[in-house]
Amino acid sequence: MRYIFYSAALFATAALPLFGAGNSPYIHTVFEYCPAPGQFVNELPEYTEGDTYEDMLSKAADELCGDRMPGMITLGAYGGYVVFGFDHPVVNVPGVYDFKIYGNAYISDRDNRGGSSKPGIVMVSADTNGNGLPDDPWYELAGSEYSKPSTMHGYQITYYAPGDGHVADPDPDYSFITDRTYIRWTSNDEAAPEGYVMRNKHHTQSYWPGWVTEASMRFSGARLADNYIETSGNGTNFVLTFYDWGYADNLPNNEDRGFNIEWAVDEDGNPVMLDKIDFVKVYTGVNQYCGWLGESSTEVSGAEDLHPDTGSVAGAAADTELLAVIYCDSSVLHVRTSAGTMPYDIYTVSGCLAARGMLHNGHNMIGVETLPKGMYVLRAGSRTLKFMK
Repeated sequence: MRYIFYSAALFATAALPLFGAGNSPYIHTVFEYCPAPGQFVNELPEYTEGDTYEDMLSKAADELCGDRMPGMITLGAYGGYVVFGFDHPVVNVPGVYDFKIYGNAYISDRDNRGGSSKPGIVMVSADTNGNGLPDDPWYELAGSEYSKPSTMHGYQITYYAPGDGHVADPDPDYSFITDRTYIRWTSNDEAAPEGYVMRNKHHTQSYWPGWVTEASMRFSGARLADNYIETSGNGTNFVLTFYDWGYADNLPNNEDRGFNIEWAVDEDGNPVMLDKIDFVKVYTGVNQYCGWLGESSTEVSGAEDLHPDTGSVAGAAADTELLAVIYCDSSVLHVRTSAGTMPYDIYTVSGCLAARGMLHNGHNMIGVETLPKGMYVLRAGSRTLKFMK
């Protein structure tokens, strides 16, 4: 049995021509496209018999480069990924969202906070060695699920191509599943050590990437908890619920505010201070099967630098002590710091003290449910940050 291990240094890149004056806010280069098996693989983008990896990389670039939402690609089941970059570094502007990633999530059931959410985990990297390739250290942007016990870090999964002699195994109870033992996978999760990417009647093409000749593919990363609920009681209505923030293809494009480089953490979960990033990686973050909907696969339809003409921000991440407001909802303010334990004060914009407490190194969650909606100022040490509840 041969394994294929994906590494940035192994692949060519595909890009569109450089834009004219000023920086383009949109994707310029697709460095890697490596989907896991899935029901939309070989369709988004379309595989033609004989296409090579370089051909598919070019097709992925055609779908993603040069406009706000020019097309769409699928990343397949858990672990499948794409790596892309802009025609310039994305600057970390303190306290604001730095870039957006567009998908095709939508709302069909607001009561259950869901619809179609196929969350993809986002990682970033800076070109520290200056060679223009994404072979530098990667850092995860820690979203709302990062620190929850339900998230498994260090997850590994291996998919096995169906052999030439594979015989379809239809599900006798569910006619929409035409092969319930189609593509086998194994993982290091003791609770779910193996399973299958099943084949359904809605997608009849091969789910194994047509350009991959190896007998297996292995992916690794963090795995998010299943995000679906079945509301009918008979397996006919699946609602894929939204995570709060920090994942691609999770919220509808018009409701997702984007990503903040200040969310970056290293492999041990420690905050990382980056003044800019050059590469973005998105990979499918869930491993789940939802009846007639099939496996959940992250889709990407473009990305945008939210401040493309911002030059280097002096001190944006050069401080040895990081303090960043990550997100604020109706009840919780999320703050990340690498400055150790220190007191904080929250003031209204008119200068009235609204709350105070202690911050600790890493991710902090401050209860703000009693505060009225509005603008506030967080002060801790020598840093002052504004946030909106």
